[in-house]
Amino acid sequence: MAIPVALIQGASRGIGLQFCKTLLTGPKNNVVIATCRNPSSAQNLQILKDEHPKSLHIFPIDVTNESQIQQTASDISLQFKNLDLLINCAAILHPSGKGETSLRDVSSQGVLETLSINTVGPLLMAKYFSPLLLKGCGGFGKATENQQHKAVLVNMSAKVGSITDNGLGGWYSYRMAKAALNMATKNLSIELGRGKNKVICVSLHPGTVDTDLSKPYHKNVPKLFTPEYSVDCLLKVIESLEIDDSGKFFTYDRTQMQY
Repeated sequence: MAIPVALIQGASRGIGLQFCKTLLTGPKNNVVIATCRNPSSAQNLQILKDEHPKSLHIFPIDVTNESQIQQTASDISLQFKNLDLLINCAAILHPSGKGETSLRDVSSQGVLETLSINTVGPLLMAKYFSPLLLKGCGGFGKATENQQHKAVLVNMSAKVGSITDNGLGGWYSYRMAKAALNMATKNLSIELGRGKNKVICVSLHPGTVDTDLSKPYHKNVPKLFTPEYSVDCLLKVIESLEIDDSGKFFTYDRTQMQY
């Protein structure tokens, strides 16, 4: 079987960086493609590259720059003929670093920037990298006798992006961006589920993880996960996915969330 190839978008820190670490040391001998806005200043990612010079490949992608996404996808396709896994990790809570607590905190700039990074970016990644995903070798997920898939596409969402689960309000930009991302995932699951070559597309909630994004709210979190624990859980979910799971929204323990 071919060596699985995984692309982690937003790999310079937090969950994205941990996905790279875990995949590189896993039993599959994965090849990992890591992308981030400024690779030269991503110190921890460069250290990881030194440790895995043959298995880790780093490329620049700013998810707010469509032409760069397109160019990098073209560059990667010259070196790699397929992708088995794409995980979109880059996200911001809000440009200010804190979610809006009421309407008085809402601004056009804040909403648009949050949507651009959290929603539009992953959608554009799917647009330009889906040709490689459709050529995947099924290195991730669970194949059944009658239902095969080529690759898995994961959009890192959040529980607060569930409209059904929203009982507190606030966090307008982040909630809206993640709810819209969930809709994009559902759309992708339909389009990339047609025909002979299929891609499983899911949204995943990682739990509240000890990263820079969640740092302002750690005091109020009853269960704070390390990146290592969260990623281990998420990879177990990814490996369990079948075609029938495409389009769904799961938590780190594989509980299905309502959109």
